[in-house]
Amino acid sequence: MSFDRSVKIAPSILSADFANFGQEIRAIEAEGADWVHVDVMDGHFVPNLTFGPAAVKAFRPHVKTVMDVHLMIAPVDPYIDAYADAGADVLTAHVEAGPHIHRTLQAIRAAGMKAGVALNPGTPAEAVAHLLDLTDLICVMTVNPGFGGQKFIDMTGKIATLRQMIGDRPVHIEIDGGVDPSTAPLVTKAGADVLVAGSAVFRGGSVDNSSVYGDNIRAIRAAAEGTWT
Repeated sequence: MSFDRSVKIAPSILSADFANFGQEIRAIEAEGADWVHVDVMDGHFVPNLTFGPAAVKAFRPHVKTVMDVHLMIAPVDPYIDAYADAGADVLTAHVEAGPHIHRTLQAIRAAGMKAGVALNPGTPAEAVAHLLDLTDLICVMTVNPGFGGQKFIDMTGKIATLRQMIGDRPVHIEIDGGVDPSTAPLVTKAGADVLVAGSAVFRGGSVDNSSVYGDNIRAIRAAAEGTWT
């Protein structure tokens, strides 16, 4: 993965057809997805259950771009090697998920992955002030994690603060929750460059009608880049 701050659209396969993940992943990549976002939930840290390492490993052969795995689990550390083995390119842990986030980020990098740290809406930007040289991505949650399709929570002030804190470090700012053509320009103007979108990408389409995915991805990208009308 080379670093750049261009807008990247990362469809969340939590909104895909669960019976057809391989084709869904290939379809969104063919229609312009930059990354593929995988939401891992444990029913403990968040009130939902989704994927584990075996599922992520099954997704890997279908992902030709970047597999961006977001761990909404606690604890994180015992599972880092399993997600590395599954083929995650980026592994993100929540700062709220454990007491030793430095150790977690170091272990993620030591396992050969890019290290991300996520912030819940109620957690301030300052919580990662001492982590900026240990991380490759900061994920700003713009919904309370656990379910797709929630209403966007405005975190533009936090995003702008993080962007200033990051300075010239090669750290992405990712937004997860409620991203669509109406909210994308708000977050990119504040400094975000990776936009996770679930229902806004998959709504109205299917593997047999995947051009809708492309239309949705292009609408989000154009809005984020300031050209959408």
